[in-house]
Amino acid sequence: MSASPLPLDGLRVVEFASFVAGPSAGMTLAQLGAEVIRIDPLGGNSDYRRWPVDTGSEHSLYWTSLNRGKRSIAVDVRSPAGQELVVALATAPGPDAGIFVDNNVGRRWLSHEALADRRADMITVHVEGHADGRGAVDYTVNAAVGVPELTGPPDAGPVNHVLPAWDLIAGQSVTTALLSAVYRRLRTGAGSKIDVALADVAAAGVANLGWLTEVVQRGDRARHGNYLYGSFGVDALTSDGGRVYVVALTPRQWRNLVETTGTAAACAALAESLAADFSTDEGRYVHREAIAAVLRPWFQARPAQQVHRALDAGGVLWGPYRSMAEFVDAVRADPASAPVLAELDQPGIGAVVSAHAPIRVDNEYAGVAPARELGSDTDEVLASVLGLSDAELGRLRADGVI
Repeated sequence: MSASPLPLDGLRVVEFASFVAGPSAGMTLAQLGAEVIRIDPLGGNSDYRRWPVDTGSEHSLYWTSLNRGKRSIAVDVRSPAGQELVVALATAPGPDAGIFVDNNVGRRWLSHEALADRRADMITVHVEGHADGRGAVDYTVNAAVGVPELTGPPDAGPVNHVLPAWDLIAGQSVTTALLSAVYRRLRTGAGSKIDVALADVAAAGVANLGWLTEVVQRGDRARHGNYLYGSFGVDALTSDGGRVYVVALTPRQWRNLVETTGTAAACAALAESLAADFSTDEGRYVHREAIAAVLRPWFQARPAQQVHRALDAGGVLWGPYRSMAEFVDAVRADPASAPVLAELDQPGIGAVVSAHAPIRVDNEYAGVAPARELGSDTDEVLASVLGLSDAELGRLRADGVI
């Protein structure tokens, strides 16, 4: 853990967002040193008890993981007094404050224009489904841009993957946009109104990979299971039921693979018979099934551990197939294999598997911190940021605002 000040020490961000994109952005900012004040309605937002949940309590592992390191306040956002508290926190004075992240719909009192009326240099980052305001989530935009039609075996229907990749990328887009706006304000004094639409993130992602132009020119790409598109990658079973994935993206990686598996001569003969050049991506990709048929017997004749050692020794680009439980067991047996992970004590739950930000500053991870109990920082934040007295806090509590 870094002992020196983190890059975003002193920056204050107010976050009023739920689910993945906004909270993951706030988590990243907090991990890099920002003071992130998370606002929830009284009793928690719609994601407060989302699965997975802790087996020993009602606490959400999802919520506590995405909100690590943030300060937590809970407010009745339906009341005028509660709305005023949120606006006051978002627009609080200070050169490193006045930054607000949200994904709220229909709350005009939280619009950029409303907040900028209180602070002219306000920075707002709003996460939405579509750029025209329609709703969307990761799983709907992923289906809409066609990724499930590329995923799975050739004879399957659309296959949805479980990772909310567009949400996570949107979260990092929020972080990038926010820090860009902070830099702009430092140079010019101007605020920024930023909107990040999840559908835009997905559409831009597939366009930036060249996939959309590909379908314009060639039509939809066929599914081909676990083969790597456009080069060579294949899964292979070992004699004891293990499975690995091997990849050859470069001529050197191809040589290492065939030399390690003792198939160099056979593959050379195969290439000659097909009038193909396996040193190229195209040659390996077009003839992937024939190459796989040559390679797989080597794996099938050996147990997994022997295969792993040989691939490592030969400089092959590869990875094991593991269940998530097997991954956790492997990390516990050898923590150095995944140094970004750390175990911490999460109040109300106990020991959990947590993670540093996957960003090393001066060769060090930033450290980990648990999520705060819902609303546990309400009094302290309202007193320190807004200067509310004990009597004022008492009245707000008596009125059910906090």
